[in-house]
Formats: sequence, structure tokens, C-alpha cells
Amino acid sequence: MKSKPTPIASAVALVLMGATLAAQAQQAETPAPAAPAAAEPADQGATKIVVTGIRASLETAVNVKKNANAVVDAVSAEDVGKLPDSDVGESLGRIPGVSVGRDFGQGASVSIRGTDPQMTYTTLNGQTVASTGWYDQKAIDRSFNYSLLPAELIGGMEVYKSSQADLTEGGIGGTVIVKTRKPLDMEANAVFGSIHYGDGSISEPSLDVSGLYSWKNEARTFGVLIAGAWEKGDYIRRGVEADMRWSGDVAPTTFVQERERQALNVTLQARPAQGFDVGLNYLHLNLDANNSNTSHYIFTGNSGTCQQTNESGLCVLHSRDVATPATDNVFLQNWVRSASMSSDSVVLDGSYRGDGFRVSAVGGSTKAEGGTDQTANFAYGSWTAGASLPYWTGTIDARGHQIKVNPSSDQTIGVGDLPATSSPETWASGRGPNSDKEDFFQADGEFDVNWGPLTSFKTGARATKHTFTRTGERGVHAATAIPGDTPDLYSGSLDVVGGWSVPRPNIDAMLSLASANITDWVEDRSAYAQLQEKNSAIYGMFDFEKDALHGNFGLRYVRTKVSATGYVFDGTPTTDIGQNNGWSTDKTTQSATYSELLPSLNAVYDLSRSTKLRFAAAQAITRPNFNDMFLTSVVGFDDTNASNDAFNYGTPGLKPQKSTQFDLGVEYYYGRGNLLAASIFHKRIDNFVTTQTSLNQKVGVISPDTGVDSWTINRYINAGGGRITGLELQGNHAFGNGFGMALNYTYADAKAPSSSYQDELNLFTLSSRHTANLVGYFENESYSARLAYSWRSKYMVRETGWYGNRMHDAIGSLDLSLGWNINQNLRLSLEAINLTAEDDVQYGAGNAAAQRASLKNGFPAWSFEGETTYRVGLSVKF
Repeated sequence: MKSKPTPIASAVALVLMGATLAAQAQQAETPAPAAPAAAEPADQGATKIVVTGIRASLETAVNVKKNANAVVDAVSAEDVGKLPDSDVGESLGRIPGVSVGRDFGQGASVSIRGTDPQMTYTTLNGQTVASTGWYDQKAIDRSFNYSLLPAELIGGMEVYKSSQADLTEGGIGGTVIVKTRKPLDMEANAVFGSIHYGDGSISEPSLDVSGLYSWKNEARTFGVLIAGAWEKGDYIRRGVEADMRWSGDVAPTTFVQERERQALNVTLQARPAQGFDVGLNYLHLNLDANNSNTSHYIFTGNSGTCQQTNESGLCVLHSRDVATPATDNVFLQNWVRSASMSSDSVVLDGSYRGDGFRVSAVGGSTKAEGGTDQTANFAYGSWTAGASLPYWTGTIDARGHQIKVNPSSDQTIGVGDLPATSSPETWASGRGPNSDKEDFFQADGEFDVNWGPLTSFKTGARATKHTFTRTGERGVHAATAIPGDTPDLYSGSLDVVGGWSVPRPNIDAMLSLASANITDWVEDRSAYAQLQEKNSAIYGMFDFEKDALHGNFGLRYVRTKVSATGYVFDGTPTTDIGQNNGWSTDKTTQSATYSELLPSLNAVYDLSRSTKLRFAAAQAITRPNFNDMFLTSVVGFDDTNASNDAFNYGTPGLKPQKSTQFDLGVEYYYGRGNLLAASIFHKRIDNFVTTQTSLNQKVGVISPDTGVDSWTINRYINAGGGRITGLELQGNHAFGNGFGMALNYTYADAKAPSSSYQDELNLFTLSSRHTANLVGYFENESYSARLAYSWRSKYMVRETGWYGNRMHDAIGSLDLSLGWNINQNLRLSLEAINLTAEDDVQYGAGNAAAQRASLKNGFPAWSFEGETTYRVGLSVKF
């Protein structure tokens, strides 16, 4: 195992850094030398100095925090196409209190101050971005998938950790506002382009290209901006998956994703008359993610091969010197999926600023399509005719948090060890595309007032219609299988953990053969679910200022009408596919309505010109997860397992989770872009969704395998509350010799109702108690370098389906970026991510009766090898 910093070590480092910063505070009144600068013509004909580079990015972020009334932190692009990180999620992860959940090598979800990522509300320029997943093992929730978003399209991001009345509701943890650029804010005929080549210690080479062109007329009344990005490469993940439900299976597994990402942003902006501003923005995001998952199963459950078991009876030390074909088995399985997700947003906005007032309106639509477009499975066992697979000999040690697989014989499988022809498994053919859409309209007005300490009043209204649809279909196979030549289904080989190789699936060939075997697609009525929400909100907010005190307070009223639609399960026999057995062809709809009043207060007291005391209090909501509002799902109908019969009932009548939250902090600004800050925060969250279980219930449906009407009933209900209490420390300092540093540490003690989760652990999902970031940098006119380390303590991962709930071990990433300004137009860059190749380690947590054995007692269910990735790029700017 690699060494990791402890929370105590992190705190000591922060104290030492703080002492260094304090020693520099004597220079507070002397402005630090400016970072390298370039002259740029201003719109009014004057010349302004534009500071670029790492320090300028940090300085901009500090100014956003300093000037805001709310508790806000920001990420600013150093220049066009240059966020501090090439991954949008990772850039957000540098912000105090923000931690990032990685999915398949990319930052995909964002947790703020210990909350579940579904409690983070993400907007594009203040409005919703529709999002679906591409992987069918993921629960459907409200979080935005950041892997869709190329860093090159982003001008900056702001994270609101406290609420205020004019922010759209939905983020108990916080609100992320992703900002794109506007043409009238840029130089006429600005051009940017870049090309990057990437490679990894495990994954294969990737190539990405991005570009931007911005134009405006001489009168500066009309402009056009076009930006695009394209990326292609194969991501590979190697690991060991040990579910242990099938004869003690341990499976070295290699996942391959053929990743291709495209993005296009077009913005039109006009200022037809004094005070008027009109814009039209179109954003298209697309990710093609066809993938294969190849597992080489080793079985430890055979008699006499297990030397040690754990409390759940699982084998944690297995040794086999000689295989016995009569009792030992080996199995090779290939899952292949055609998968994708896309998001399209069209937004029209306009504003008018008059004498003492400003009015604005925005309307648009955002729609996403995504999911698994086709699933197929090809499998071979020691029992398969024509297969000659090697039997396992060696040891498997699962006594730690990571399984060690040590073969004593060659376990390599070649295409020649497989049958000459192959056919897809008939039970596995399916597809499950989903869609997400929101139409929205918002109008706002802000008016200057002179009512004592009150300086302005802002009011507005917002209305949306949001529809999420989940679907599924099953493939009907021909009575006689159409085989394919096995060598045509594979291309090359894949390394697996343990030191051997297996055939690499040719994804396109396998999906093509699977399609040839399917005569029809039939709707899977058990998979269908649709949710429709109609949300409306109005608010009023006052800004105030009195001597050294300033801020805002307001009230937001929210009303939601939600309906859920699904098929009825009434035991009706079916003649089409097994998944429809018991489901009628009739749909039912349930509806509910709720409303909330959300007060907020943000106050800043200027203790001096450089020191601010900040306080915030608010109530915020996060609407229930889509998964919890879907109607009926059934487990165990006619599956020959009498103990497995259950009904799961979701309902649109669930109330939103609601928090009452407080922040108190002090911030010291000195020099130019330098900062010391500390804050404490507390959130009390009500209306958690928990599961109410009743045994041996009659529902009017007889299960064919038992012949009786006796079911376990699970209902999703609101019950219980959680709390989060924490501390944030932050420091930025630029020295006078080109060097600088930025550091932060967050402690978040987040406790949720244990009844909310199958593992019965009172921990928020994806919540780390400790997170820390340390960044050191150097730059001058020609060169720049940045070394950044991000670390987070262990956290719970919870997913539906096969993977279930498990603990993720503490993990960190040491990242390096180097830059060379060849001249004023050309820049060469090099990035190295996860230099220490930290492994991704996940293990069982808790001992609840409802958990399967492999997710108890710290058993090392999943682990994946750490990978270092490299990226070299050349960019041009005019």
C-alpha cells in the first residue's frame, strides 16, 4: 500500500503554512509584483493591463470570494481554454470543502461540505443542464455528470456554499454555476486552438483538439463566439472484483471504454441600444462510451482449498497447488455495451439597465439522451464444448483491503483456448436508453432604493417543467443461434491483475453478432418509469449596507407538482419475455404537490479594510432522487427462490430533503490575491428517505414459484434527519520571486440516518470527513510549473444493482503541470496526473443483515490499479 497523509499531518502542514503566511503579512500594505502581463485594448479606448497565468487565476478567484455577499469560492481559467486542470471535476476539487467522485478515470460527481453529490445543484450560466448516465449499473439521481464537460469550453466556475433568495433551489450542499464566455467581453477576432496527446501507464493513447473564435463588430454592438472540443482515446481499468456469491468467485477484471467526446458552444450577443443586452446560447455535449468488461473467474469455494475464513464465512486465504478438473471450474465472461449520453441546451436571455433599475428574462430548453443502447454477453467455462481453459493454481490473499492474486501456473488465455465459434448469451440481451428534459423561464428585476440601510430590492419568478423517462427493452433471440467465428470477436489481448492476459473483445464485432441473433425488441415493462415535475418559484431579496456591515436577506417560495407513471404489477401472466411476467399492459399515475418557504441571510462585517467577518443562515432543499419516486418494482417473481419475493414501492409523495444551515467565517486579505480564511459551518437536514419494511404481506398477487400471496414490502418514506458540522481553512500566498502556494483543509462530520441505507451506516454517501489540497507553483514570463496534491479520507460508495454499498479507502493524487510560453502566441504544456499511481481500493463496511457477505467485515470486494496519465499539448492564441 502507498503511504497517505493522515489528518493530523495535514493539520500540522496547515499550521506551518499559516506561520509562513503570517510572517509575510508584514508586507501586506506593499503590493506584490504583478504576474506577467499583456496589453489589451479596452472597449472604451483606454489600455488596461490583463494579468494572465496561475497567479492571475488564483487572484481572480480570491476577488470573487472577497466581493461576494454569500459564501462563495471560485475557479477561474488562467486564459482561454486553460482551466487549472484538464478535468472540470478535478478543478472543482481544488476548492475548499469540495470533493470529487471519479467514474472510470474522470471526475464525474461533486460533493460539497460532506453532502451527497445529489445535493449539489449544477447550472450553466445559472440554468439547469439536463444529464443522464451512460452506465446501466448506476442509480438515477439528480447529480450532473461532469465527465460530459470539456475544460476548454469553460471560462470559470463559482461554488455557492450558502444560499440566497435569487439562487435556484435544489442544492443543500451548494450550487455550482458553470460560466461560458461572451463575445462582447472578448477582443474582436480572438482565436484560440489547442491539440493534446495523452497516454497512461494503463490506458491507451488519446488525442484531443479544441478551438475558439470570437468576433464582434467595430461598434461593439454584436458578436459571435464559436467554441468546440473533440477527444478520443481508450480508457482501461484493471482490477479485482470479488463478489463471492458464486462459489466464492474472485475475478481479475479489465474494463475498456472506447471514449469519444464532442462539444460545441455557439453564442450570439447583441447590444442594440444603450442599456440593452440580448444573447442566444447553444451548447451540445456528447460522450460515446462503448465498453467491454472482461472477467476471468477463479473459484475459491471448492472443498479443501480455503485456509482461512472471515466472520461471514468468506474465504480470505485460498491456496491450490494442483487443480482437480472434476471439482474445479474456470470461467471467462465478456460483457459488451454500446453506451452514450448527450446533452443539448438552447437559452435565450435579455436584459435592460435603466436609471436605478435592471430587468432581465431568460428562457430555454435543455434535453439529454443517454444510457445503454445495447448489452450483450459472451461467456466460456471449463464445461463449454471446445474450450480449453487453464485451471487455477496459486494463492489468493484477501486478508487486507486489497486482494493479492499470485498464480503458480500460467493462467494466460488465448483465442485458441476458446471454441471455434461463439454465440451471445440469450438471457443478457437488453438496452435501456433514458431521457431527461427541462423547459424553463425566469424573469428578474432589481431596483435601487434608499430606505435607510436598504440599498436595493431584487425580485423574480421562475417556472420549469422537468420530465425524466427511464425505459428498457429485451432482445428476443432466434430459435436457432447464429454463430460467429470466435477469432473475429476478439482483437489482441488484455493484461489482468495477477500477471497474465486474456483475449480483448472486439466490441463492434460482438455487438454486431448479438444484433444478428435478435429477431425483435420487446418493451420491458418492469423497467419503464416516468417522472414529471412542474416547479414554480418567486422570491424577494434586499441588499443592505450600513457603515461596515453589508449583505442581503430574502425569502424564496417554491411550489412543486410531481407525477410518477409506471406499469401495474398484478400477476398477469405474459407470453412475450420473462421480465414482463406479472406486469399488465396498463399504466398508472400517482401525483403529489408540496411547497416550501426558504429564508436566507448573508452578512459581511468589515473589521478593517483587509479583514472580513462573514455570517450566513438559510434554509435549502434538495428534491427526492428520481429512483426513490419511481413506482413499483418487483423482486423474486417466479425465480424459484421462495425467500426472495418482495415489492419495492416508490412514491412521488416524498417530501424534499430540507436543511437549516449556518456559516461563520473570518477572512484576511493582504497584498494582491493573498488570503487567509477560516470558517465553521453546520447543516441540519430533515426528511431523509428511508425504507420501511413489512414481512409476510398479502398484495393480491400469487407468486408462481411459491403458490402463495406472501411478500416482503419495502416502501420509501421520509423519516429522520442528518447533520453536518465542519471547519474550513484556506490560504493563498504569492511570493515576490515568482513562487506561490495555495492550500486548504476541510473537516466535515456528516451523519445521516442509518435506516436510510441497506448497510445501516449513518454516513452520507460519498462524504469524506477530511479533504485537503496543497498547491505550489512558479511562473515567470516564459515558464510555469505547478505541483498539486489532493487528498480525501475514506468515504461510502452506494450504487444499485450488482456493486452495492462499500467503503472507498482514503486516496490522494499528486499532479504536475509545466508550461513554456514559446512566444506571445504559442504555448507548450505537459501534465502528469496521479504521479504516485494511487490505487482505487473499496471494501465491505458495516454488518447489516440485509447486506451480502462480500460487503461486510471489511472484505476487499473491489480494487483497481492506480494509473499515471500524461498529456502534452500545444496551444495557439491570437
